Amino acid sequence: MTPATSLFTPVEADLRLLADNLKQLVGNRHPILFAAAEHLFGAGGKRIRPAIVLLISRATMLEQDITPRHRRLAEITEMIHTASLVHDDVVDESDVRRGVPTVHSLFGNRIAILAGDFLFAQSSWYLANLDNLEVVKLLSEVIMDLATGEIQQGLNRFDAGISIETYIEKSYYKTASLIANSSKAAGLLSEVSRETVEHLYSYGRHFGIAFQIVDDILDFTSTTDTLGKPVGSDLKSGNLTAPVLFALAQKPSLEVLIDREFAQEGDLEQALELIQDSEGIQQARELAAHHAKLAIEHLAVLPPSESHQALINIAEYTLSRLY
Repeated sequence: MTPATSLFTPVEADLRLLADNLKQLVGNRHPILFAAAEHLFGAGGKRIRPAIVLLISRATMLEQDITPRHRRLAEITEMIHTASLVHDDVVDESDVRRGVPTVHSLFGNRIAILAGDFLFAQSSWYLANLDNLEVVKLLSEVIMDLATGEIQQGLNRFDAGISIETYIEKSYYKTASLIANSSKAAGLLSEVSRETVEHLYSYGRHFGIAFQIVDDILDFTSTTDTLGKPVGSDLKSGNLTAPVLFALAQKPSLEVLIDREFAQEGDLEQALELIQDSEGIQQARELAAHHAKLAIEHLAVLPPSESHQALINIAEYTLSRLY
């Protein structure tokens, strides 16, 4: 399997610059926030979101170099994503992310919430300074969508009656909105046609949904070491994802376990066995493949280039994480 980072070859130098800039953008006026930011931005991660922004920027600016505004958009995208992770970890009470301690486990909940707020505020300030009202509106909507997705997930905990459509809508709010709207914003900064801008949005939307479904499948098929969190932790917390929703249609006894919130000893283990014994994981794979294919189709509007090919490869790589 190809490591994610080798897919980013056309923007490798851009991503190195981005990593340096992120720490500087937070500034060191607030020692604790700076320490939190250093920890966050130093923890690695795949940087898939800013990589997509930079690849779209390069794929739509073939005759010239990308602008400082394209670079800043990529930085803002990663700041918004990171801020949402800090808040998610507090809500989910996660002690580890990507195999390293979370901000709240190191600095406490109060600092973690303030650090997340600070990153959201900082990203909004840099966003306003791009002086492009449409881009400001797009990325402001993302911040609302992230909160909407988190609230929706909280309200739907242990609700075995939710539909696949509701799950996809939540996946859009929590994951795909940022990728879709920042992809569209990169096109706007490149001043491509309105039609191309909409195709870039659709690429990001379908890619983001495929990416989330794959993540949700890995919660059942991967190992604790690879995930950086316990296997089945989404299910345990009542977050019912695609494999579970598909399995419910075939295994009615699964609903009983979910309704009582795995209160009895062995409930969770039994639920995991029922899911493995169903076609839920395979059906979820097919759904992810469907969205990845749609994402790639929307790239047809771009002229051939190394960056264009990399955007296709990233969508295909997302599915290869399952095998």
